[in-house]
Amino acid sequence: CPGRVRPDPARLPLVSLRLRTASTEETRALAAALAPAAEPGDRLALVGPLGAGKTQFAKGFAVGLGIDEVVNSPSFTLMAEYEGRLTLFHQDLYRLAGADEVLAGGLLDERQDDGVTLSEWADRLDEGLDPTRLTVAIEPTGPESREIEISGHGTVAERYAAAARRWGEAAA
Repeated sequence: CPGRVRPDPARLPLVSLRLRTASTEETRALAAALAPAAEPGDRLALVGPLGAGKTQFAKGFAVGLGIDEVVNSPSFTLMAEYEGRLTLFHQDLYRLAGADEVLAGGLLDERQDDGVTLSEWADRLDEGLDPTRLTVAIEPTGPESREIEISGHGTVAERYAAAARRWGEAAA
């Protein structure tokens, strides 16, 4: 959020982990396994081509937060809120041209400091506005299989990477 003091990511260690999922259900399960690592103020940047599984990831993450509501892509509303263990702010930045429209639309605000934000099409938001975000890059490798790279700097990324490793070990 614009008023929040953030550490310089260049001074924090880069954490990166690649995983593969074989189905939509596995992608959701991975996301659900990451949700317990979420802490207030976390921001996850979901990136990937159209149809990659960003919304499926968000659906699984919501389940992991204990959210019972159906989660859909907020393409026309830009942001939806769901109550769970933490408030989930689910954004879809697809229709926005860049950071100016994100800021003008009020999509970065102090309320998000108390919840976790998942932003689909986050590549439309300059990483400089959100330097400590966790990037979740989803790449289709088949009709339902995906390669998912989780990367970021510092303790936020370390928390999620540890949860992802636990999921990978349990799924093996």
